[in-house]
Amino acid sequence: MNSIPICIHAEWDETAGVWVATSEDVPGLATEAAQLETLIAKLKVMIPELLLENGLPMDDEVTFELLSRRFEVALRTSA
Repeated sequence: MNSIPICIHAEWDETAGVWVATSEDVPGLATEAAQLETLIAKLKVMIPELLLENGLPMDDEVTFELLSRRFEVALRTSA
């Protein structure tokens, strides 16, 4: 297992209604999914494939960290 987790960033795209994932650690990684769990499943397949395609070293297992960000608005209720 690699000692430093690969960092994946996921941002919520309100207009498209999907999570968009990218990574500086995995060249060519760009994918989206409506649910985080679906996104994670896609990443588990895509990350090893892209690492191999780019000739980057990879162990039998690849650890990745998914950092997600979603902005929301909370409105103050009248007192």
